[in-house]
Amino acid sequence: MSTKLTIGKGINAGLRRAMEADPKVLIMGEDVGKLGGVFRVTDGLHKDFGADRVIDTPLAESGIIGTAIGLALRGYRPVCEIQFDGFFFPATNQTFTQLAKMHRRAAGKVKLPVVIRIPYGGGIGAVEHHSESPEAYFAHTAGLRVVTVANAVDSYWMIQQAIASDDPVVFFEPKRRYYEKAEVDTEAPLHTATPMGSARIARPGTDATLLAYGPMVKTALQAAEADTDHSIEVIDLRSLAPVDYDTVVESVKRTGRLIVTHEAPLTSGLGAEIAARVTEACFYHLESPVIRVAGFDTPYPQSRLEEHYLPDLDRVLDGVDRAFAF
Repeated sequence: MSTKLTIGKGINAGLRRAMEADPKVLIMGEDVGKLGGVFRVTDGLHKDFGADRVIDTPLAESGIIGTAIGLALRGYRPVCEIQFDGFFFPATNQTFTQLAKMHRRAAGKVKLPVVIRIPYGGGIGAVEHHSESPEAYFAHTAGLRVVTVANAVDSYWMIQQAIASDDPVVFFEPKRRYYEKAEVDTEAPLHTATPMGSARIARPGTDATLLAYGPMVKTALQAAEADTDHSIEVIDLRSLAPVDYDTVVESVKRTGRLIVTHEAPLTSGLGAEIAARVTEACFYHLESPVIRVAGFDTPYPQSRLEEHYLPDLDRVLDGVDRAFAF
């Protein structure tokens, strides 16, 4: 049965389906219960599953992740919500020192099926600490799976895949895209969904590859549509750790050009690693250097300036032009 859902409602429906299937799935975070979260992503779950499974926590991110680790060690599958991206950092020790390393430390005998949901990125006119793009910190940390969604279909299926994973998963949600809709087949079995670690060719093309993820996928598709002189292939990366380099490299070998775009700052962003890896794998196929279009190397600005900070259609098209200038 196909249902039109927003990205936020897709996550909600995926959480509901996972909770119905497994009583060990718990949701925990600040205001996730009666309020349903600041973006209402967990709306209705507290009423239907009770306070023992949808848990309002104190304002203590380190406590949320630390408690989730203990619950996972006892067989539960906790799903933690970090209310905003910039609020995560008090939990860095629990996440990077404990959660990411416990499986290795236990020689594989211990599994930690913890999901950390993080609304991220700008574009909503928020105040300081509410519009960060910290994905590179997580992708750099061995032991964590890191994914992000760009549409409601992926939001519905990937949150279920993340919960089903025995590895810890950081699940980034593009907050400025929460309300964009798509048709979702909510009745299909989980195993029929695209694997969580795979990239998706969102638009086929022959002249250049434009790679994006999360909130920038829509902008990349708009750029490909606007460039009537070239056939631009758009890849939605979906998984940031591990990266599906097979799909990316195959595309670049066909097109000869790669433009990578993300909201996060340029320096040491995920685009830098992708550029290096693709250059190694595709050196003799590239017709131009890999071009990066990203946020500026500054703290995220006040809301009145964020439209100048975020890569927009013009900046992405300029990146495409620079690739074809060689």
